[in-house]
Amino acid sequence: MQPSSTYIFLVFLLGGAGFVQAQAGHGPKVPADQKLISITVTGTRRFTPEEITAASGLQIGAIATEQDFQNAVAHLGESGLFTNVAYSYSYSPAGTKLELHLADAARLVPVRFDDFVWFSDQELLQKLHEHLPLFKGEAPPEGTIADRISDVLQALLLERSPTGVVDYVREGKNNGPVEALVFRVDNVHVRVHGLDFPGASPADLPALNAALAPLVDNPYVRSDIRRYVEIRVRPIYLERGFVKATFADPQAKVVHEGEDETLVDVALPIEPGRQYKLSQIEWVGNKAFPADKLQSLVPLPPGEPVNAILLTSDLEKVRKLYGTLGYMAVRVEPEPEFDEAAGTVGYRLKVNEGDVYHMGDLDIRGVDHKTADRLAQSWTLRPGDPYNQSYPNRFANESLKLLTSTLEWSVSVREAVNDQDKTVDVTLRYNLSSTR
Repeated sequence: MQPSSTYIFLVFLLGGAGFVQAQAGHGPKVPADQKLISITVTGTRRFTPEEITAASGLQIGAIATEQDFQNAVAHLGESGLFTNVAYSYSYSPAGTKLELHLADAARLVPVRFDDFVWFSDQELLQKLHEHLPLFKGEAPPEGTIADRISDVLQALLLERSPTGVVDYVREGKNNGPVEALVFRVDNVHVRVHGLDFPGASPADLPALNAALAPLVDNPYVRSDIRRYVEIRVRPIYLERGFVKATFADPQAKVVHEGEDETLVDVALPIEPGRQYKLSQIEWVGNKAFPADKLQSLVPLPPGEPVNAILLTSDLEKVRKLYGTLGYMAVRVEPEPEFDEAAGTVGYRLKVNEGDVYHMGDLDIRGVDHKTADRLAQSWTLRPGDPYNQSYPNRFANESLKLLTSTLEWSVSVREAVNDQDKTVDVTLRYNLSSTR
């Protein structure tokens, strides 16, 4: 019997969007007439052997050469879904057995569809998985999988909108890590025709329509509408005790398709949840001010539907109060405690006062030296004094009386908080508006 178990290894290490060959063994190559009789997959926890086999492009029972194995490994490696990809094989008169050794990429991000109004999300996910067996709604920030998704979407789009061009962006905040891959359709004008609010009560419809009226007759971009809902619609529920209200992604339905534009009706599903009444408020961690002083700034009545919007604005008043004693880094974190049986919510307001900041440098600009000196002498916060965040604006308004009365002045205040030495530098900039 002809011996078997001749192994060759080829390892690819991924870096960024590509890969480099790290190691290759040497030995007899797979005979040209060998059939592939099995594929074994090890290392991955994210994908099934069947999905890996389908994505590799290899077929059990077909003739497969070492070049085919290298092509399959390269295809998997370039995707970005794995941190390393390797293979080994053995062959005998019965055929070749291939083993793929994989290590999953640590992080995938959601894939979102911004304005594919001709398809539901489920249809897009299903079609993408059919063409890309390893796609399950998420993708690596780097690698070729995003381009492959774009190609499949472009083929689908051509069936419905021949002029549409698929593009995508890697979305993140403030140059931070990529948080999502957002796919969009360019070269097509999609406009909002009407709005619907599944799940909302009839009594809420007037407020919802008024809040979102600016969306009608404007371009449909799902991500923009989602942000608009958070800004304009969520407060409608939060101020009436519906603190667990949820809002599903906007769903568009084509109602008219012309040569120049496509009109869609947009459904904004809402699940208000139950309305919670306030049970109590408890202060924790406060030392500079007693609880009753802080509570006077948060006059929410127990037993009434909790107004979460008012709570947020009241906590800002608390932060400003702490600022009068120099606590510039104070944090007040509301921790809700729900009683589902009673339909109530209590808040544990956790105060982290931080350090006291002191007055640093005062810089007065926009006036002559003599006037600047006179203003500086009137400024009573001296370097090293505990900072009072309310003082600069109060001084700025009163200081206008010290300037030439025949001229119209304005003044702006800028605070520079220095966390390292716990000081605050203040700049007062005076501007001459006009003569009286």
